[in-house]
Amino acid sequence: MPDQSRAAQLPVALFVDDDEDFLNQIRFVLLSNKLCNVVTVTDGKKALQALEEDDYAILFLDWVMPGLCGADLLQVVGQRFPQLPVVVMTGCNEVDTAVSCMKMGAIDYVTKPVDSARLLTCISSALRITELAAQNRQLQSYLLGEPVSCPGTFRDIVSNNDKMQAIFKVIETIAPSRYPVVITGETGVGKELVARAIHRGSGVEGEFVALNVAGLDAHMFEDTLFGHNKGAFTGANERRDGLIQKAQGGTLFLDEIGDLSIDSQMKLLRLLQENEYYRLGSDVVLKNEARIIAATNKDLQRLQREGLFREDLFHRLSCMQLHIPPLRERRDDIMLLVHHYVKLVAREVGKTAPKVSMELRLLLEEYHYPGNVRELINKVSSAVVANKTGILTLEDFPDLVLSHRATSDMTAALGNSQFSLQLVFPTFPSMEQVELVMLEQALKLTGGRKGAAADLLGVCRQTVVKKMSDMDRGIEAKGATDRGRWGAVL
Repeated sequence: MPDQSRAAQLPVALFVDDDEDFLNQIRFVLLSNKLCNVVTVTDGKKALQALEEDDYAILFLDWVMPGLCGADLLQVVGQRFPQLPVVVMTGCNEVDTAVSCMKMGAIDYVTKPVDSARLLTCISSALRITELAAQNRQLQSYLLGEPVSCPGTFRDIVSNNDKMQAIFKVIETIAPSRYPVVITGETGVGKELVARAIHRGSGVEGEFVALNVAGLDAHMFEDTLFGHNKGAFTGANERRDGLIQKAQGGTLFLDEIGDLSIDSQMKLLRLLQENEYYRLGSDVVLKNEARIIAATNKDLQRLQREGLFREDLFHRLSCMQLHIPPLRERRDDIMLLVHHYVKLVAREVGKTAPKVSMELRLLLEEYHYPGNVRELINKVSSAVVANKTGILTLEDFPDLVLSHRATSDMTAALGNSQFSLQLVFPTFPSMEQVELVMLEQALKLTGGRKGAAADLLGVCRQTVVKKMSDMDRGIEAKGATDRGRWGAVL
């Protein structure tokens, strides 16, 4: 079998035909379009040997060949490699032949001489089928309880929530493809972090390049994305490459895509349709080799109905869609995030990480976070920087306002003659929990001075130190339990 170069990022198609001139033409067309790599063989036995030795994304099979003919080879391939899409090529354009191919398992049928556009469309469809089948197999394994295979892909995202873990699994499934992705979710949920995780999981060598498109008019958008030649417009004193060029072989992340103007949407649509673009002031066609990931906090389907977002662009962008839930729908992540950022901010400002009081913990878990994770980070950062007692309390979060529902629940609990500590504890507390609250309050009143806190509590200073150490071990044990669930805190 001839030696074929295989770029790591491209799928490989196997072509079987006894006409070497035809195979050379096919190789030239496909390699010039960078759609896939090509391996060619001239008979059926060599084709079976190639399939045994390597993995292929698609098989193109000549129907009429000497020796092992297309019909015989198709039957063998269907038995040994049932997941492999097969397209039959033949010089006769007969309906009966096409029907026979399909009944035997082929997904498509093309006639010779093969039109280049028809060939590219056929391969694109087949590659899509291959990718979807692989994704389905991986998702099935996840449904059976398999954890994410590369936790490091999500190292920037702090979460142990079931919904987020499901999203991580989908990301691992779709990351290797080069199809566009749309990420939706409210402001502050971490859409860019998810986009970076997709980029990291794809394994590509190119850069991750981010652009917030909100507020860019059509000219600014085109210039920023595509670049310009010298003299393209007033002030263009030298050539400048756009962000597409910078993201070649990597990922271009377009944030706030719902705010893109209609004129700019047209230009982006052409880029997605043709994978080609022009610098401003140039008539030289440039190829796009960057994956496009878009994000928005708006409802794109509603924008379509209002005539503010093109339907064809929406369908081009949303080959794959991810919706990131707001923080109020994953409350089990709240304290995980709080402890993470308390330690992170304290380390950055060079101080000991303060403890989180029991009363504050309950209020943090009940708060509705309209700004999601970004708001939580800002509140925690301000509190840690300003704190002087070593214990974070409600006073360190002056703008922490509970939702009406949470406040009503607490009031109702007291009105129903339930224990008054309901304001601090979600369930009836143990003695150990009450002791911790007393310790926190004593440290708060004494400005973190352990000796003075011991005097207030009527115990010795060593007891206060031991209780504080027990508190730290309790938090670390809770973190270890969370880590044990998925293998890592992400």
